[in-house]
Amino acid sequence: MLIEKYTTDWIKDFTDLKSELDKGLFGLKYNIEHVGSTSVQNLDSKPIIDIDIIYQSKSDFKKIKSRLMQIDYFHNGNQGIDNRDVFKRNKGSVNKILDSINHHLYVCLSNSQALERHLLSRDFLRKNDWARLKYQKMKYELAEKANQDKKKYAELKELNVNKFIDKIIDAEKTNGNNVYSS
Repeated sequence: MLIEKYTTDWIKDFTDLKSELDKGLFGLKYNIEHVGSTSVQNLDSKPIIDIDIIYQSKSDFKKIKSRLMQIDYFHNGNQGIDNRDVFKRNKGSVNKILDSINHHLYVCLSNSQALERHLLSRDFLRKNDWARLKYQKMKYELAEKANQDKKKYAELKELNVNKFIDKIIDAEKTNGNNVYSS
């Protein structure tokens, strides 16, 4: 199955990944946030940990990029999203944790829209059961429609979920939390 039942293992996975990243980035200025569906308690999800490394200035990014490359990540560009860069593991890497836990790693400028979107949607879903349940239902329906194909699921999610996420982000910004519960 593409979507799996929520498990607290995802919190441990994030903590383990963060610990390894902290070792590689020791001495630099940054914060690390667990974002995405696995960061929301009781939200069924694809078992992929989404991580945002947050930096303040362009010079911080260059240092973070260099250190990530030293621990076997490669820079995969921003994939069309300003101030949010994607890093992936090099093939043949041998870090017990970084190479055994499926994760997406993003490096985001502290005032980027991508980071704001990640944090606001995560926080809203954490606080609003109705939104978490609606989002979860949408994910299962899309996975079924995609015949459990990851690529098709991603395309369908992009087409069908963004409007819902935009609504909950607006609600989180204005603190009118249940405005979109219908």
